This record gives sequence, C-alpha cells and structure tokens, in this order.
Amino acid sequence: MSIFPLPIFERDEDPAHRDAMTDAEIYARLKAPTSIVVKFGSIKLIGEYPYDGSAKPGCGSRLVVKTHRGTEVAEMLTTTCPNSGCSKSISRREMLEYVENSGGKEYPFHTNGRVLRVATIEDLNAWSARRERFGREELDAVRAEAESMGFTMKIVEVEPVLGGEHVTVHYLSEERVDFRELVPALARRFGARVEMHQIGARDEARLTADYEKCGQHCCCKNFLKVLKPVSMKSAKTQKASLDPLKISGRCGRLMCCLRYEDETYEELKKRLPKNKSRVGTSDGPGTVIDSKILVQLVLVRLDHNGEDVAVPVEELLPVDACPQPAAQPDPFRGMGRRDVARRTGAQGRTNEGRGSKDAQQQGFKDAAKAADTQPKARAEGERASQASGSAGTPASPGTPASPGTPASPITPGAPGTGKKRRRRGRGGKGRGSGNGGTPGNNAPNTDLHSPRESDGGDAGGGDSDADD
Repeated sequence: MSIFPLPIFERDEDPAHRDAMTDAEIYARLKAPTSIVVKFGSIKLIGEYPYDGSAKPGCGSRLVVKTHRGTEVAEMLTTTCPNSGCSKSISRREMLEYVENSGGKEYPFHTNGRVLRVATIEDLNAWSARRERFGREELDAVRAEAESMGFTMKIVEVEPVLGGEHVTVHYLSEERVDFRELVPALARRFGARVEMHQIGARDEARLTADYEKCGQHCCCKNFLKVLKPVSMKSAKTQKASLDPLKISGRCGRLMCCLRYEDETYEELKKRLPKNKSRVGTSDGPGTVIDSKILVQLVLVRLDHNGEDVAVPVEELLPVDACPQPAAQPDPFRGMGRRDVARRTGAQGRTNEGRGSKDAQQQGFKDAAKAADTQPKARAEGERASQASGSAGTPASPGTPASPGTPASPITPGAPGTGKKRRRRGRGGKGRGSGNGGTPGNNAPNTDLHSPRESDGGDAGGGDSDADD
C-alpha cells in the first residue's frame, strides 16, 4: 500500500506558510562557540578554554581538551561567548562572579589550556579502557609497591589521563610521607609523570561515594568544589537533629549542605521575631512561643483565650496596632436563677429561701456566744450548790469555828476528811503536817476546793499524805 502525502503536511514544510522554525533550522542558524567551560578529572576541576572548531556542541558533550595535566576527556558545561546562540550560555562576567562566590582563589578554576575537538567513539573507548585498567590492576600494584616500602598511607585512587603522559595518585594519610623512593618506581612503571596528591576524608568521599541519603548525588561529587569545615552551630540554626548518624555524610563528617545553606537560614532567621516576644495578629495580641525558619511561620499564644495560632511572618502586626478581641457575651444573660441552675447542673444550690448575709452572720455569732457561755454557767452553778450545802453543817471536832461562820462537819468524800489525798508540788511546804491532821505552820486545811482545783492540786506544794 502506497502512502500519499497530505497537502497540509506539504504546506507546513514550506517556510513561507509557517510562523515558527523547526529545530533543524534553529540549529543551522547557531554559530560555533568561541569559549567553552568544561569539567574534567576525578575531582571535577573546572576550566574555561578557547575553541576554534566549526562543530557546535551542546551542554553535556564530551570534548578532548588540552589542560595543564595533559590531554584529557572533559564534559561541556556551558559557553561564555555571546555568539553561540544557546539559551543556556552565560557571560564571562557571570562566570567570574560564580567563581568568586563559590570560593574565590580556592575554587579549582583553570584557564591554561584549549579545547581540541569533540570526542569521537575511538577517544571514548580508549579512555574507558585506560580508566578501567588503572582502577583495578594499577591500583593494586601501587598499593603493593607502597606496602613493600613500609608506607602506612591509604591509596584511594590512581587517575590517568587520555594521553598517558600524567598519572595522579590520590592518597589519604595523617602524617607526612617521604616519596623519594616511591615516585621514581611508579614513574618507571607507568612511563609518565607521577603526582602524589594528598586528600582528606571529604575528598575521599568525593572520589568513592555516589549517592547520599537524600537520594541525590553527593554534593562534593556533583557541584561543590570547595570543602570547608562545618560546625555544629549550623545544625542548631537549622534546627536539625543533633544525632551524628543523621547529620553526618558518607565521609563521616557533618554534611556539607549544612554549611552552604547556613547563609540562607541566617537571612531567614533575621525576619522572625524571637521567642517570648510580644506581637500582634489579626486575632489579637499574643506571645511568640515557637517559629519555623523555612516556612516563615510563627506560633503565637493569644492573650485573651490562650489559644495557639500559626501566623505567617508577613501578617504580624505591632501590638498597639492589632485589633483587640471583643468581650465575650454572657451566655446566661436574661435567664432566671432556676434556669441558670438547670443549665449548669446546680439544682438545689440556689440562694432562694436563704436569708440575707447579715442575718446569717448574726445567727453564727449568737450560736458561738451561746457555746462560750454554757461552760461558765455550769461551773458557777456547781460552786453555788457546794456553797449552799456547806452552810448548814456543824463544825468539825477539834477545830474552832471562825467568828461569824458556821463550822462545817467533816463528811466522807469532802475536802479535809480522813481520806488520803496526794498533792503534787515543789519544795517542802506541804510536808510539815502533824499527826493531828492539821498542816504544820499553816492555816487549818478547811478550804473548800472545786473539783477542777482539787484535781490539779497546789501548784507550789509537794506530795503529802494527811490523816484526819
């Protein structure tokens, strides 16, 4: 079955009847770049080199580049010339600003070299074979050679170049190493100039690691070129977990993203109010109890109801300018006492049927006064009954009656009778009584004592036994 072209497709192929150009036409109008920015080497060095070829490579193309180390295979990043026509190209001024902001003189930026050509299939195959051989066989040979000479350093990687004129040995060591014997031996083996490059724990992760816990390539392997120390202050500013297993990278040190994100966190933190400061919201004034740096939210506890609300930092108001909350209406306004008691569950506790407060207080005072006067009245009644009972009794034998006072007979159980009585006291006042039953050198023991007084005894007398 033959295919017949539709007239509408033939019309679209004619540039006179189209508003936009095809991709092939756009590429044909592009000019070849005059300078290209590339990255090369295991540590991903950056270089800007001139280019005088006619090909028009794009970002990610493999190029053969002459660098300060030799002939290498590099990856194209972008162009710095304005005549390339690519939308991803940047100016040289922007490139230099990026280098300055990324570390300045410490940034591995090189300009001594040039781009030779776009890499061919043969160049890529030769480069892959050389890199595989140096990654296995030659690496084991260098480690064995270093061990035989007594070196305790750790050989991490042996990196060749495409031309074979330069070999870099990356090693990890905490002490200074003397390579006067090792370097000539390796130079004879490789037939090239050997460079011993000492690296740290972070550079080792850059050479050997692949992915981090976030799921992305390690920052040091992907784009981060200057590896500066990271402090715990950055982790505290970002409110990250202080667990070493969660904030440490593949190298065992604090993650690099804590450092290059620290400046952003510092700028965002300056916009947030401090904790326990007074702020105003659309719901009323309150106190800041917490804040979130990335989302720029502030948790405010309102004054009038104690409720916690999350407010964006852009919506915060001064305390004097924020709206004041209206007073809450009384839910029991206009209701009777019985309705209020029924609503609140306090039936039977209303004030209906109760007297006034003054009457209640007077009743309490009368009851307290009556309770105080009852013991006094009872004591006075007992004294009066005893006095009336002793007035009509004859005087006891052997004791003269006082003038004007009838003598009281000695009755059993009464004070002064023949029943023994012990008195407690101090000194010898009560111990001088004679056999006749009268205390010695004292008045006759004819006093009438109330039951309360007789129980306590004489406070100043001693113990005595009297026989009447």
